[in-house]
Amino acid sequence: MEIDIGIKEKDRAKIAEGLSRLLADSYTLYLTTHNFHWNVTGPMFNTLHLMFETQYNELALAVDEIAERIRALGFPAPGTYKEFQKLTSMAEPEGVPNAQEMIRLLVQGQEAVVKTARSIAPIADKASDEPTLDLLTQRMQVHEKTAWMLRSLLEG
Repeated sequence: MEIDIGIKEKDRAKIAEGLSRLLADSYTLYLTTHNFHWNVTGPMFNTLHLMFETQYNELALAVDEIAERIRALGFPAPGTYKEFQKLTSMAEPEGVPNAQEMIRLLVQGQEAVVKTARSIAPIADKASDEPTLDLLTQRMQVHEKTAWMLRSLLEG
């Protein structure tokens, strides 16, 4: 059945492609954050362990929202490591970094997701795709705030 939501198919395709990149970045950040939750050590263990858990739980919900928006636009959502690896702008960390490096890498990851989301906004805006714009705005707010909180741990 054809989709008729007031957005042309070619525009929906461009938006879905951008959201697929956002999904890949978000899932890569989810996996990295979960990895760091499991493997963090040091004097800030409890604080970071709990903070990382809160962050990966939020990301788990976010990837579902992003994938469901892609589906609502009429396209399949990527869902394999192979697809995510091709689409993501982020590199997975090698080995188990120390806690300070984990924080630094997560700041970079949060900021990468913001940049990807921001790159999709003009395409969604031009197509008058308010639901996608709303999703992007929410994601940018969460990731900018999380990056700020993580950066604050590196000061001093």
